[in-house]
Formats: sequence, C-alpha cells, structure tokens
Amino acid sequence: MSQASRPPLQGVKVLDLTRLLPGPVCAMHLADMGAEVVKVEDTGAGDYAWAAMRSQVNRNKRAMRLDLKKAEGKALFLDLCEKADVVIEGFRPGVMERLGVGYEVVKQRNPAIVYCSMTGYGQTGPSSQAAGHDINYIAKAGIADQIGNGTGKPALSNLPLADLLGGASTASIGILAALFDAQRTGQGRLVDISFSDGILAYAGLPMATLNEFGQAAPAGVTKLTGAAAYYGFYETADGRHIAVGAFEKKFWDVFCELVGREDLKPLHDAPEPEKNDYARQELARLIAAHDFAWWSAKLEGSDCCVTPVLNLNETADDVHFKERGMIIESAGEQGKTVHQLGSPFKMSGFEFAIHKPSPAAGQHTVEVLQDWGVGSERIRQLLDDGVVVQG
Repeated sequence: MSQASRPPLQGVKVLDLTRLLPGPVCAMHLADMGAEVVKVEDTGAGDYAWAAMRSQVNRNKRAMRLDLKKAEGKALFLDLCEKADVVIEGFRPGVMERLGVGYEVVKQRNPAIVYCSMTGYGQTGPSSQAAGHDINYIAKAGIADQIGNGTGKPALSNLPLADLLGGASTASIGILAALFDAQRTGQGRLVDISFSDGILAYAGLPMATLNEFGQAAPAGVTKLTGAAAYYGFYETADGRHIAVGAFEKKFWDVFCELVGREDLKPLHDAPEPEKNDYARQELARLIAAHDFAWWSAKLEGSDCCVTPVLNLNETADDVHFKERGMIIESAGEQGKTVHQLGSPFKMSGFEFAIHKPSPAAGQHTVEVLQDWGVGSERIRQLLDDGVVVQG
C-alpha cells in the first residue's frame, strides 16, 4: 500500500471487549481508520445487541470468543495484550481487576498499552458503581433538563447522547491522545471514560448561563430552545416540519424575502414579547399554509438556514450524504437494500471503505490466534477445553 493511501491507524492492534453501543462504536471508529480490531466476546451470552444493531457498529472487525473466567483464558488474554496497542472494556469498575486482567496487571506485561475503561459514571466517585443507561446519565449530568421545547417534560431521543457523544466519541479522542503519547514515550495510560462526564463536558452554553445568572435556563425559554421565532420547528399543512434556524438577521431577511413577508424583517429579534409572539404566529400560519413537498421545492437552493426536516428514509436517499459517502447501500436477504452509515472522518490520503462486514460471535477465533502468534497445538487445547470458541 502506498504512503499516500495509508490508513492513519494501520498497524494499531485493538482488543475490544465491549458490548451493545458505546464501546463498539468507539472501536468501530478505530477500525474504520485502519486499526486491526478484534471483538472479544465471552463464551456465554457474548454481545447481546440485536443483529441489525450489531451489523451497524462492528464492521471492519474480526471476532473471537474467550472465557476470561478460566485460568487459561486469563493467560491467553494477557499474552494477546503483549501484542496489542489498545484494550477497550466496558464492565463496571473492579470487574476486570477481579478477573485478574485489570490495567495494573496488563501494563506489567505491556507498559505501552492504552487501556480504556468505559463506564456510566467513571472509575472513581460515589456513583461509580451505580447502574445506569443513557437516560440516567443525561439526567444526573443536568443535560436532560436542557433538552426539549418548553413542554415542561424532558425529551427523549433515538440517538443516545451520553452513550455516543459522551461515551464513544470521547473515548475515541482519549484513546488516540494516549496512543499518540505511547508511540513517543513507550508509556501507555489508563483512559477512564465516564459517559456522564463526557456529556457534561459539552454543556458549556448552559454552564455559561449558570455563571452569569445564577442558574441555567430550562429548555424552552432560551433562543435555541423555542423562545425565539427565528429558531424552531414549524408544522406544514400535512403534519411534517420545517426547521427554521435563521439565527443571524441576514438569513432571516433572506427567508422573509423568499416567502414574500418583508414586513417581518424588523421582528427578527424583537425585545418586546408581543412582537416576538406575533412573528412566531405569522411564521406558523405561513408554513402551515403549504405541504412539505411545496416547502421542500421552495427552499431548494436557498441560503437562509431553513431546512425541511427529513426522516431517516429520506436522508438515506439524500444525494448530498450519498456523495459524501455517509450512506452505503448493499443487498441484504431477499434482495432487500441494507443501509450502512459511512465514516465521518474524511482526510487526505485515506478513503474509508468497509473491508469486513460485522462478524458473527467467534467467527475468527482460530484465525486471530494464529495471526497473533499462538501455536497450533495450544489453539487445539484451548478449543478442547472450551477456553475459546470458534463460531
């Protein structure tokens, strides 16, 4: 492979012990950028994510099954860690230590290892052992209070914000920073990623409000959550929605001209509540007068920060995202079109591709062990003893 087309993480070896969503997405980002990622599942339930979800977040990985509760499994894992650059795990604090494969043990075998532990509340602190899911993390971090449109009830999302933004993305950044330093110094690190820490770290805007006014404004009363006429969702005649994001007056002016309501221009950020309410009511009436298709055609090519709210089916067919490589189509069972999301990491000298589909549990156990230098006789014994499982 030429230097010009070299994946940025080529040669990096990753052992991914995580399940479900945040950890697998983090490891997928690394795999998409060229890392050799081995998905390590136990010999029992393994990663119990449903099949369609599993296929979205485990591409470009190989998979093996390993029983860490057996002494031979622990010994094998530590041997693999000697050849790995990164370990990612998502168990509660203390689990890996009780299994005898925590960071302190692993770094004795490989001082350069980057060992990322991903949990809801982190490795330390009074909540570290608490169970939780995305809704709990955003609740404790004060983020749920910031999501919504003024109905008085926090809103839920099909995109788990703490899991993905606070977890997967934050872990990716932490791993790459530690890996960069390990390459220079030969010394790895324990990377402690808390999903609640991660999502809280992005709350700069409401924290600024807290600092200035003594409290963060609840959702629905700020300009970005519904208080301003120029920033919000408006319903069309057929029950669809248009996103008006004309935060800057120049965009508001363009939109007013586009719809023939230049009289609304002075009301862009009117300080008087009655004028703001009037602008919102007029905008709602204006948008409700036509259906979604009419507005989509009307807004095509405009430059006013007003956008039709697409559903994911429509986004999957959107020419922009297809050209950007964010929507990848393949043939599934019975000829059904299957969509895979592309990689958001575009960079010169590298073109993302799906080289391997999501593997079945243990699909590559023997292949991985052979490639990582485990002898054939030992592999046979490990299989016979049920320490590892093929398929």
